[in-house]
Amino acid sequence: MIGDGINRTEGPRKVAGQVPYSAERRDAGDPLHGFVRGAAIGSGRIIEIDTTAAEAAPGVRLVLTHRNAPPQGDLADLGGLHDAKPELVDDRIVRYGQPVALVVADSFEQARAAAMLIEVGYDREPADFDFFAHAGGGEVQDVSAVGDFEQAFAEAPVSIDATYTTPYHFGHPMEPNAAIADWRDGHLTVYLTAQMLNQLLDGLALTLMLDKADITIDSAYVGGGFGSKIGLHCEAVLASLATRILERPVKLAMTRRQMFSLVGHRAASQSRIRLGATADGRLTALGHDAHVQTTIRDDWREPVANVARALYAAPNRLTRRYHVELDVGAPEPVRGPGELPGLMVFESAVDELAEKLGMDPVELRLRNDTQIDPEKSRPLNGRRLADCLREGAERFGWDDRPIVPASRRDGDWLIGYGVASSIRSHWQMATDVRVRIDPAGLVTVQSDMTDLGTGTYTIMAQVAASALNVPVEQVQVELGRTDHPKGWGSGGSWGSGNMSVATDRACSAVREKVFAAAGKGFNDIFAEVRRHFPNGVEAIGHTIGANDDPNYKAYSQFTYGASFAEVGVDAHTGEVRLRRMLGVFSFGRVLNAKTARSQLLGGMIWGVSAALHEGGDADPRYGHWVNGDLAEYLIPTHADIPAIDAIMLDDFDEHANHMGVKGIGELGAGGTGGSVANAVYNATGVRVRDFPITLGRLLPGLIARG
Repeated sequence: MIGDGINRTEGPRKVAGQVPYSAERRDAGDPLHGFVRGAAIGSGRIIEIDTTAAEAAPGVRLVLTHRNAPPQGDLADLGGLHDAKPELVDDRIVRYGQPVALVVADSFEQARAAAMLIEVGYDREPADFDFFAHAGGGEVQDVSAVGDFEQAFAEAPVSIDATYTTPYHFGHPMEPNAAIADWRDGHLTVYLTAQMLNQLLDGLALTLMLDKADITIDSAYVGGGFGSKIGLHCEAVLASLATRILERPVKLAMTRRQMFSLVGHRAASQSRIRLGATADGRLTALGHDAHVQTTIRDDWREPVANVARALYAAPNRLTRRYHVELDVGAPEPVRGPGELPGLMVFESAVDELAEKLGMDPVELRLRNDTQIDPEKSRPLNGRRLADCLREGAERFGWDDRPIVPASRRDGDWLIGYGVASSIRSHWQMATDVRVRIDPAGLVTVQSDMTDLGTGTYTIMAQVAASALNVPVEQVQVELGRTDHPKGWGSGGSWGSGNMSVATDRACSAVREKVFAAAGKGFNDIFAEVRRHFPNGVEAIGHTIGANDDPNYKAYSQFTYGASFAEVGVDAHTGEVRLRRMLGVFSFGRVLNAKTARSQLLGGMIWGVSAALHEGGDADPRYGHWVNGDLAEYLIPTHADIPAIDAIMLDDFDEHANHMGVKGIGELGAGGTGGSVANAVYNATGVRVRDFPITLGRLLPGLIARG
């Protein structure tokens, strides 16, 4: 059962419209509707606010501003996932679009119309919104040094020293952030689009100054996430404040444009990458300095420079991150945090080094492969990067790669091949899962873990069915409630790995209870439960956190991959078209071949988007997102993505956990952008170091080459 590519267990109900997402829940009855009025400046103060017209508008039940909002918990200096996130607390404006008022009315349209009637006067203050004007500065943090990098780099026979930039990215799913809050009988229930429930429960309780026992968060079906639903945002806080005042359920769903200003983003970055090597391609010096956008109010720092730390061997190493504090919104994790932008630029630099050495880019990567973590000096368990590169090169037909850039044409199209490696940390977090067998013949699996469309419902059913030797149709998985056993949520590629281990252990504990009562010679576990446990039997399984697991102290835990891309570039216009792409990945045991492949393909498309399409632009004068909607924030369409394929090297990583599994949600997004960028160079001979590779950045080089 484990590994089989079975269809999603909840798929038919989703297709039939029988699964209500958080914004569609009606458990509390028909709600009132809220709408946020956002600040029209990026920094300053509110000097006047007139809500008279809004309060008199049809259907309006409540208008909240900083003048009448209830007291809330204090915002921490660096707001983490568990910290309070108060709203409407004073007249200070720290980012464009920040909520300055909430209108609650009988309908969404009434709330929106009334919100536009609020008159707000501001005193705008000087602020800094331009990352690239300060990208070379910032405070140095998170330094990792091995050997003497500066001397080794200066003495290297062959070296490169290049600077790359990546823009702001947004991880907005089709289902926007939304909350329905219901306060009754002294208890708050929030139907929320959330990825990590218990962390948000902590923050929401502190914000509202309630005991956690008085709050239930329900996120059974949240739609996509991609990091946008990890943090505590205003929809949960404001809807909760309003329902406690009105004692009616209140729904607050963000519009698509509001998502850009009310939810975080991937930080923009600038990287200086320095590589030194011997004439035969052995790396002797590896350096990566990354400058990333931050604010004074957040604790998320995009780990762009971390990707190189376990990727290739080099005796002398220096990786550093610099924080550039701006007055735009706080950055948050977005799919492939660190790896997507970091590998895109670092693998481009490796390609530049291969060009300077006159060496095949695959061979250069293989020559610097390592089985030992070059910074922590411990084994890299499950390290099959070389297998991914070799398998991918053979399947892709890498031997047919144009050796000389801009040497192959197909009519007006210049043709190029590119390759890049992928690496992603595997995290293990403390997770509990309850498994119960009822005499009626049903197995129930419960956790506060959420399913972001990744297949968690299906995978957990497979694990339980396999462990208990029962049909998967007799397993019911219940996720996404804070009154279920505590997990660590969906994010960071750790959800399925942590859940499967805990689920298997819970099943083992249940089996042991049945064995103790019935002996081990039975064939039908349901029959034995009916005979010996008329009220059913259950147990809780536990996955221990990495800090308490000896394997995570003795081994460095990563997953690996390699991507290969072929592009065509119009020689006259500079238009770039992906022609085909292949990814080969190694991540231990495959839990479900169909959902795993889907995740990898989705990640690969993210990489294509980052390389060719995607980038948010903050107005350097006012701090708003110039392209803050899906009409102008460019992402790939079906026409931009031809046939792509993902190959999985099924394995069993015994040093990861007893099931041999690791997470894969973000692995596919890693080096894909680098392979596309390298293919563009191979096609044109033009190296674009500022992403994405747009017509405006590529065409001048093409013209210069003639």
